[in-house]
Amino acid sequence: MIDPSLVKQLREKTNAGMMDCKRALMEANGDAAKAESILRTKGIANADKKSSRATEEGIVASYIHLQGKVGVLIEVNCETDFVAKNEIFREFVKDITLQIAAAHPVVVTRSQVDSALVASERTVYEAQVKGKPEAIIEKIVTGKLDKFYSSICLMEQPFIKNPDLTIKDYVASKIAELGENIVIRRFVRYGVGENLDVH
Repeated sequence: MIDPSLVKQLREKTNAGMMDCKRALMEANGDAAKAESILRTKGIANADKKSSRATEEGIVASYIHLQGKVGVLIEVNCETDFVAKNEIFREFVKDITLQIAAAHPVVVTRSQVDSALVASERTVYEAQVKGKPEAIIEKIVTGKLDKFYSSICLMEQPFIKNPDLTIKDYVASKIAELGENIVIRRFVRYGVGENLDVH
């Protein structure tokens, strides 16, 4: 028998449905961490299935932070006007604007990063590990590039409200919760007096 308080805790942590939480806990023999991992895997699998569906509804939202020193404008798309007006969806969009204000991403996904910038970062990382055995150079450089991507790509950043989740995981959890594909289409972040270069 699964303790109802465990189910409640898991639901609060993951935003998954009550029955999904109960099933995951049963599958994990009551291990909450394992159940969370099961739910995350299923959520991402379900999100992947929905990711090809068209998203022609949604909202454009704005956020002004720190007495007008930082501003964010974002477009987030979903499948229906019904979800676009939903409080959960709107709260999610607000969380994403807070993320952008606080964590300074430059693009939504790594496919949008300028290839010249990636090449120049790679050159710097290769120079840093020069002289190390060939077999580990590529591994180190790839690791450093992944870290670079996670600093500038919104979808790869740790979620400021729960650093155990990436924004990609957070989006997947909302797709599972709302039953619709959700796409963060574009954003602009303004900071008073900030350098306009990527770095």
